[in-house]
Amino acid sequence: MDVGSAAPPFTGLPGAVLDEGGLQHLGSPLVEQRRLSAGEAIAPLGDRAIIAVAGEDRLSWLDSLSSQALTRLTPGVSTEMLVLDPQGHVEHAAAVVDDGETAWLIADRADAEGLLGWLRKMRFRLRVEPRSADDEYAVIGGAPSALDRLTPAAPAGVPLVWTDPWPDVAPGGYAYAAVDPHPGLEREWAEAIVTRDEERRIADAAAAGDIALAGLAAVDALRIAAWRPRWTSDVDERALPHELDWLRTAVHLEKGCYRGQETVAKVHNLGHPPRRLVALQLDGSDSTLPARGAAVRADGDDVGMVTSAALHYEEGPIALAIVRRSVPVDAPLTVDTGDGPIAATQEVVVPPDAGKAANVPRLTRLSRRPAAQ
Repeated sequence: MDVGSAAPPFTGLPGAVLDEGGLQHLGSPLVEQRRLSAGEAIAPLGDRAIIAVAGEDRLSWLDSLSSQALTRLTPGVSTEMLVLDPQGHVEHAAAVVDDGETAWLIADRADAEGLLGWLRKMRFRLRVEPRSADDEYAVIGGAPSALDRLTPAAPAGVPLVWTDPWPDVAPGGYAYAAVDPHPGLEREWAEAIVTRDEERRIADAAAAGDIALAGLAAVDALRIAAWRPRWTSDVDERALPHELDWLRTAVHLEKGCYRGQETVAKVHNLGHPPRRLVALQLDGSDSTLPARGAAVRADGDDVGMVTSAALHYEEGPIALAIVRRSVPVDAPLTVDTGDGPIAATQEVVVPPDAGKAANVPRLTRLSRRPAAQ
């Protein structure tokens, strides 16, 4: 296997719960969320994988293959890219930071092997060398200020830290969500590529009580609250970037030709995405969360599915879901769970008439619920 498996050195930490994705939590996910949000903890991201692309043609080559304009990417500047199929559906996604010699891609581990295999098939005679870098490096996430307590890798002299551009609108991007303020503004997030020796140092410091850690459950809850799309959770075989408000940070609408560009331009300029992302405030017991793929219903009819759900330390049970564009924005919804249907209040992320020609009024966010106990 080209993409290495997650083998974090955090197994022996008190309360540590791990699975194939890495460290899920250390016994107190809500406390970990609070600390992570406040910049008081960092999170080992065992569910990420690293692909290094060296070679003189790397940036122009990645530019030609992806939705993002990368040819003139400045060393140390963070962006992200999508690889689309010919019909514009999302196939792969990656965070990107270049150090002047190598482009470093941070991908979801479940997607990384497929992305690396596809990149290798597309080399032709260009001067590019994509490879897995998992044996050498790991990924640690947290608020940018929290990552100051570790040492990122810098093989070419540029620290390998990817700062999430979400929810800002990148050059060439376009925002569909018309909410003020956008909840993503409350989440400051970065991911540092570190050597395996640095990862072990972090684990030892955590065991000694010198560094506070948070697990992936906390990371995902903050992501959901920020309406931040992710390949592992929110992408299915039909997903268009428009449906997830992903034109905001991952698509450059003015760059040259790439696979799927015709669909991207047509949907954005002339039409509306067939489905739309919504945020759900879930009623019912905090211990009953819908599974990924759980049906979202309006008047009993199946109108969409949950893509991810979590118990948030301030908002309580929340979820992201994809629903049909035709679902009214004020429609009462329910979500299927193992304990029966629960009520859900939708917050509009992507409006039904989203697109370049739409005149969407700015909306005020729903007030937060009391903090979860």
